[in-house]
Amino acid sequence: MNASVKDWVDIGAAEAIPLRGARVVKAPGGDIAVFKAADGSVFALRDRCPHKGGPLSQGIVHGHGVTCPLHNWVISLETGEAQGADKGCTPKIPVRLENGRVLLLATALMEAGA
Repeated sequence: MNASVKDWVDIGAAEAIPLRGARVVKAPGGDIAVFKAADGSVFALRDRCPHKGGPLSQGIVHGHGVTCPLHNWVISLETGEAQGADKGCTPKIPVRLENGRVLLLATALMEAGA
């Protein structure tokens, strides 16, 4: 990806996201769930399960997956794809860490359901 610095939005300190937890970022295109796995990896997905639209930010983070709180679908934090026999995908938002800060790709924040 050849995005310049101005193409990224700083949403806060990485340490503000709890391990195995999430925080929600309000964006013009819809809420974004930003997750931190136990290994410190940070991921961002649209905050909607592809099954029934459940809030993934309220799910249980395990490994590099999150279990939707509504119907227990497991969604990959790396790809947004439903795991196991379930089918569906929630959009992944490009994220990067820089000097302890979490940055999201600005254009992805604007796209509805991107």
